[in-house]
Amino acid sequence: MGQSEVNVTGNASRFRVLITDYVWPNTNVEREVLERIGAEAIESDSPDEERLAELAADCDAILTCFAKVTDKVIRSASNLQVVSRYGVGVDNISVDTATGLGIPVTYVPDYCIEEVADHSMALLLTLARSVVNLNAGVRSGGWDPSLGRPVYRLRGKVVGIVGYGRIGRAVAGRAQAFGFEIAVHDPYLTADMFPAGQAPKFVSFDELLAVSDFVSVHTPLTTDTRHLIGEPELKKMKSSAFLINTCRGPVIDEYALARALDDGELAGAGIDVLEGEPPPSDHPIRSARNAVITPHTAFYSEESLHELQRRTAQSAADVLCGKVPENIYNADALAAAGNN
Repeated sequence: MGQSEVNVTGNASRFRVLITDYVWPNTNVEREVLERIGAEAIESDSPDEERLAELAADCDAILTCFAKVTDKVIRSASNLQVVSRYGVGVDNISVDTATGLGIPVTYVPDYCIEEVADHSMALLLTLARSVVNLNAGVRSGGWDPSLGRPVYRLRGKVVGIVGYGRIGRAVAGRAQAFGFEIAVHDPYLTADMFPAGQAPKFVSFDELLAVSDFVSVHTPLTTDTRHLIGEPELKKMKSSAFLINTCRGPVIDEYALARALDDGELAGAGIDVLEGEPPPSDHPIRSARNAVITPHTAFYSEESLHELQRRTAQSAADVLCGKVPENIYNADALAAAGNN
């Protein structure tokens, strides 16, 4: 995308806002929000650290999607007041640096709950009904129902949900509508945190892996969850089980997953996120047996994109105008700012 600048006020801009990257057609929604406060939007032509640091040097705010906003990028921006993330996770931002400098990092933790839950179920059902294999057979000129075997009745099967936040709970509701039993593992929740009779069935991580027919992962990416599911965990799952990941790629060791699929240790996997995106053409997950892969699109709907663009830009605008933004990831930054 090319660098462009907009200032519709006719006067010198009050603020400069760097947009590091985006995966939608244009930034018209963001510009509309920013122009209301007299802010000038600048789109980077590269996600490279050096280029971002150069462009950020005289910017007051940064909006970022997937580009890495590193320590260097943040420190290069002497006027920086806010880093606003297009999305739920902030693992591509040097939050510690921002916090130490009193710079809030905003995010949008609830913009695509419905979409990601729907996509998780779409991957699950595609695998459960062997849709990809059957479709490929027909498209190649055949008409062989046996290509989908074995297919099992869903009612009564167990969906194990790892991480029971907003999206995990939305997936649970959808799965229950299909007659699935639900098992949950979330180390930060206990049954007594829920109203009487509304707590899910909490189990240990090992038990969830052992009893689930489908494991759907919905955790943030942290040092504790990186490669949360690797070779040892995959071996604890049923050979007839399916793994679904729509959260963050590095939560799963995808090389171990590819091996497990090809060796028949796992029935299939539905993956929307990978550790490196896009993966190399020779990455084993691309050709792994019964792997259904989508290109990090679970968040997408026209409505969710519009909401994401608007709320991300509005959070930055709020900070620039001295207001408390809707969602601050690093609340400690406000205290640090008061001490600077």
